Formats: sequence, C-alpha cells, structure tokens
Amino acid sequence: MNRRSFLYSSGGLLAAGVVGSIHSQAEQTHPHGGNAASLMAECANRLVSALDNNQRGKATFPFDSNERLNWHFIPRDRKGLSLREMTPYQKHLASALLAAGLSQRGYIKAVTIMSLEDVLRIIENASGEYRNPEKYYFSIFGTPADHGAWGYRIEGHHLSQNYTVVDGKVVDGPSFFGANPAEVRQGQRKGLRALAGEDDLGIEMVRSLEEPLLKIAIVNPTAYTDILTAASRKAALRGQPSGLAASSMNTRQFDALKALMEEYAKNLPDELALNRIAQINQAGRNVYFAWSGGINRGDPHYYRIQTSSFLIELDDTQDDANHIHSVWRDFSGDFGEDLLHQHYQASHRTHLTQSA
Repeated sequence: MNRRSFLYSSGGLLAAGVVGSIHSQAEQTHPHGGNAASLMAECANRLVSALDNNQRGKATFPFDSNERLNWHFIPRDRKGLSLREMTPYQKHLASALLAAGLSQRGYIKAVTIMSLEDVLRIIENASGEYRNPEKYYFSIFGTPADHGAWGYRIEGHHLSQNYTVVDGKVVDGPSFFGANPAEVRQGQRKGLRALAGEDDLGIEMVRSLEEPLLKIAIVNPTAYTDILTAASRKAALRGQPSGLAASSMNTRQFDALKALMEEYAKNLPDELALNRIAQINQAGRNVYFAWSGGINRGDPHYYRIQTSSFLIELDDTQDDANHIHSVWRDFSGDFGEDLLHQHYQASHRTHLTQSA
C-alpha cells in the first residue's frame, strides 16, 4: 500500500477546490442552518456505507460507548479504523469527513500535521509502522442522522478532533492540534510550520505587553513541560484564572489577544467558527492571558487563555522548543455535555407529557 496515498488525495481535493465546493454546496442546499451537521452526517454515512463488515466493526461504536471520551494525542494504538486499512476510494471518503469538520485552513493544518510523521521517521531513523503517516483513526459513535445523538472522532499523533451532534446541532471539542517538528529545519521541507499562526500570534501578544503588565502575565519564568489539561476528559483549570486580565489591556493589546483567539476559532467551518467567536465576544474583557517561559522566538514557552466557558493552551518546550501542543477546551461543552443534558431533559419532559 502506498503510505502517502491519503495525503496525496487530500492535496488533490484542495487543489481541485472540492473542499471549498462541498461547503458552498451545503450552504446552498441548507440555507436555513444546520449545514455542518447535515454535511457531517452525509460524509459519515458515505464512509460507513463504503466499508466492509470487518472495517465497519472497527469504525463504529454505540453512542454511549466509553470509547467516545477516550481521546489522546500521543502516538499510541487506538480503536477505530485507520487510513492504512482503507482502500484508495475509502480514503477519499475519509478525507471528506475530515474536511466537513474543519475550515480549509484547519484542514490544511490537519493534513500537514499528519504528513510530519514522514519527517519524524527520517529524523529518528525509525522503521516499521511507528511513524506511518496513515496511522490516523476514524471512529463513528451512534448512527449519523439529522435527529438524535451521534458523534465522531478523527485522531492520531498530534491530531484529535472530536464532534458531538445532537438533533442537528454540532459541538466540537476537545480540539487538539500538535506539530513535531514545529518548524522543519532540514531536508526538502525545511521551513515548514504547521501551526505558525498559533505560535506567532502568541509571541506577538506577550511581546505587546509593557513591563508592569508583562510581570502579571508571566505566571512562571520556566515554561511548563506540556499543556496542563493533558488529555483529561473534563478540562482542568476551573476556578479563578491566573495571569493578566484583559480588562487591564489597552486596545492594541486586546485586539492582539482577540486575533490569537480567533486563530483557533477559524480552524472550524464557518458555522462552528461563528459559535466560537460568539463565545469570545460574550466573554468580552473577562479573559485572562497567562504565559510561562521566555518571550523571545525560540525560547521554551507556554501560554493559556481562560474565560468562564473555554480554555486555550499552547506549549512549545519539548525537543529544544520545537514541538507544539495546542488545544481548545470547553469547560462544560466538550463531548457535547451541555447539549446532551438539554437533549435528555427535553426527552424526559416529552415522555412525562405523553404519559400524563
């Protein structure tokens, strides 16, 4: 099997404008909303229908399976159906499902991250399957449809995108992107940076702060060794945030902070990105920005942005500060927790009404 066939097919989708046309077609077909959910269900069903029984057994799970919450971003064995187990046409359908949950910008980041496994294979002189760029797994929970609850996960080393769909409403998260190397420093792909925006805008943000505010923002002179929430099923760091309050920032600094938050929001298709931007706008200046480590490019560093509803973290400390982990977490929305609670409450009320 050609190890790079999925990455080539993904690039072909982008070059042909298929990803953009998929979203445009969905907007025309469903002008009153629900575009993302309908598109996701259609792409998921097309993929499942193309699988044989053995593949389908690996790729599908009951919605209430504990596996739905079992996410991580390290190179480990996973449940689900990997790209390396798919035929070429199945990989095209998997690519469409990946694209359905991301903007074009986010999709490019995702396939670039996947392709870095080949770079690591050369750097580490690895053999076998450990750095196979097709060790990315597709898992579908429940039955994709416009009604009821279902979800899916696309996951492998440095990529974990989790979606929950309830009655046509989509919640994304946890949403993890990583990059190793953060910058390719040798070989044919020298200079490639998969997550340049997340890193550069963070450095611009902290360097915009004058000395008194900078002292408040830097909560530790030594960078944390990883994102603090790790792969927790519920986001940590609840309670009173630390760092610099946005209410203390001038307009230029606050605009820099918003640009950084929006970089994460715009990894998603428009409908979902607007939901994240609504969260950003609702928070207003009730946002805290915390930094640890050095503030010069190349220094080991970490930052987080915390509001009452969501958390962003980025860490770049490993491998001589050339290895990024970044994540967007919702304190009560990850894995659709809020949406499912509302759904089950509504179902219970309906049952009681019908029984009366």
